[in-house]
Amino acid sequence: QVQLAESGGGLVQAGGSLRLSCQTSGDTFSKYAMGWFRQCPGKEREFVAATSRIGGTNYADSVKGRFTISRDYAENTVYLQMNLLKPEDTAVYYCAAKTAPPFVAPPMGYDYWGPGTQVTVSS
Repeated sequence: QVQLAESGGGLVQAGGSLRLSCQTSGDTFSKYAMGWFRQCPGKEREFVAATSRIGGTNYADSVKGRFTISRDYAENTVYLQMNLLKPEDTAVYYCAAKTAPPFVAPPMGYDYWGPGTQVTVSS
């Protein structure tokens, strides 16, 4: 089964940018749709973005136009470029993987999860 490891979190001022990375291992990267989720203390985990097996994308309304998900098949890695960050983007960000049809970038139903990386946006 696939293993996931996030990196790239940190502290940034409002309006700034961060790029999260999720390195995968243990299975064929192209078998999986990949997603990013986030969770704030006391709140449920929420969908942020997803990319299909062939690179199609899907975004939560709250991040459209600011965040970009992409995947590098040579590096077996999925990225989340986050621009124009807001304090309300502060959360633990999780990478996730799911076997899915090639064209589907699902917002739920993921089977495999990374441990998460903290993103803090100061005002």
